[in-house]
Order: sequence, then C-alpha cells, then structure tokens
Amino acid sequence: MKSSFLFRLTRADWFGPLLAVLITVAVIRSFSPNFLSAFNIQILLLAVAINVLIAFSQMIIIAIGQMNLSVGAIGGLSAVAFAGMVEVWGVPAPYAAIAALLAGMACGVLNGVLISVTGISAFVITLATLSIYKGINLGITRAQPFYGIPESVKELGTATLIGPVPMLLLPTLIAAGVLWFLLARLPAGRFILAVGGNEHAASLSGISVRRTVILAHAISGILAASAGMLLVARLQIGQPSIGDDWLILSFAAPVIGGAVLAGGHVSVAATFLGVVIVALITQALVLFSIDPFLVQVVLGLLILAAVGVNRLRQVRLAGRRA
Repeated sequence: MKSSFLFRLTRADWFGPLLAVLITVAVIRSFSPNFLSAFNIQILLLAVAINVLIAFSQMIIIAIGQMNLSVGAIGGLSAVAFAGMVEVWGVPAPYAAIAALLAGMACGVLNGVLISVTGISAFVITLATLSIYKGINLGITRAQPFYGIPESVKELGTATLIGPVPMLLLPTLIAAGVLWFLLARLPAGRFILAVGGNEHAASLSGISVRRTVILAHAISGILAASAGMLLVARLQIGQPSIGDDWLILSFAAPVIGGAVLAGGHVSVAATFLGVVIVALITQALVLFSIDPFLVQVVLGLLILAAVGVNRLRQVRLAGRRA
C-alpha cells in the first residue's frame, strides 16, 4: 500500500518541480547561509506572486494547444488603464481594478474571437494584437508613467500577511485555487483540456470549440490584467513598460511544470513550482553578483531542458501504449 502511494506520488506532475525546488534551495543555501533570511524570502515571494499569474495566463492558452504572445501587452494595458483611471479621472481604486480586469478580459475575448472566427493561427493573431494593445498603451500614457497611485494600493504592495509573506501572494493563491477547481472539477475546464488534446474529437463529442477557445483567452486576459495591477502596487507607479519582458517567463514556467505545448495537459501546481524555480535561480544570480542578463540565458536553457524531458516522456508513453 505504502509503495503504491509513493509510486503515484513520484508520478505526479508536481513531484519533479518540487524536488527541483528543494534541491535548488539546498544548493543555494550551502553557498549563502543568509539566503533564507526573512528579507530574501519576502523578495522571493513578491516575485512569485506576480510571475505565477503571468505563467497562468499563458498556461490556460497552452491547455488548448495555442499560444498567446500578447500576454504582456494585455497586462501592461490593463496596468496603465488602472493607474490612469485613479490618477486622471479620480476613480476609486476598487472600481478602477474591476474596470481594468474587464479591459483585460475584453482583450482576451477579442483574441479568442479573431482566432476562432478567422481560423488564423493564434501565433499570428496574438502577434498582431500585441502590437495593437501596446500601441494603445503608449497612446494612453504618451510613454510617461502615472505617478498618482493611491496610498491604499501602495500599502497593498508593501503589506505582509504573516511574517515575510506578502499580501500580494493572497490573490495569486486564490487564482491558483480557482484555476485548479476549473480544470479538475468543472465541465468548462474539461472542455478546455479536451480541445487541447484533440480539437476534432472534442467537436464530434458536442463541445463548442469556438466558445472554449474564447473562454480560455478571456481567462488569460483576466489573469494578465491581475498581474499588471499587482505590479503597479509593487512598483507604486503605472509604468508603460509593464509586461514588456513577460513572454519568455510565461512560457518557461508552464513548460518546466510539464505542460504539453500541443495542448491537453497542464498542471496548476507544477506551473506554480516552475515559477518558484525561476525565481530561485534569478535571486541566486543576484546574491552571487552574477550578470543579471544571464537570467534570459538560463530561462532559455530551462525551456529547452523541460521540452526535452516532456518529449522523452511522450515517447515512453507512446511506447507503452504500443
């Protein structure tokens, strides 16, 4: 019984990333005993709180076998819309946040509608909308940041829940729970995975592929908008460059977490741990005074390694089925 449980445990999607997190922490701590100080933990969790939402916004699109190159542009547009509404129009922060989430959802819905109606690949459509949303961003801001962020929002960016655990982590944990419940328990989540696994078979079984694609992109837009607003709270400024560097990270974490790029298989927990791995490596480079530009190199290598591992896993599974 115990051996059977351990076998199932090691086969779980999140087991490999969790093991990688533990090993990474142990290695970094052996070289830097102060690595697990309260300050370092808080900085790490602040990065995780925002980057997990970025990864989730791409993960839900990978689940349907597509990609969203406009994740960063949607997050950036929603962030400056939020900051602009509170500074220029004096809209209360909660109402501005709701409006920014709706803006992110609208951008996602537009992506989904264009992809499902035209039949053009998501790569091409989201590459085009990336430029559109970024252009609107720069048009709103004139490439100048919004500084009039309310004190309540600034306090959210610096407040803690317990000890070094930042308040910003709370909405991320809620989003993770909702996503897990959606994919594991709700019909809509099963439809998303079914469309990613085999779009033709999903259509024959009565699933509306068009509605499912639009739903996935709408969720992606909401998650990207959430990440953008949390970043405004953390930076305490509505910076028009928000989202410009999200693309690689948004793919890296889900792939490290075992997501199949062809669609049909993703893991919320493993994607979360994938973000933690990236954050640990990034922080280690800072602690050891290594050139921060190497982070991009490391992310690229991690993606290649993760894709290679996933490919081997698929080959083995295909061999067993044969």
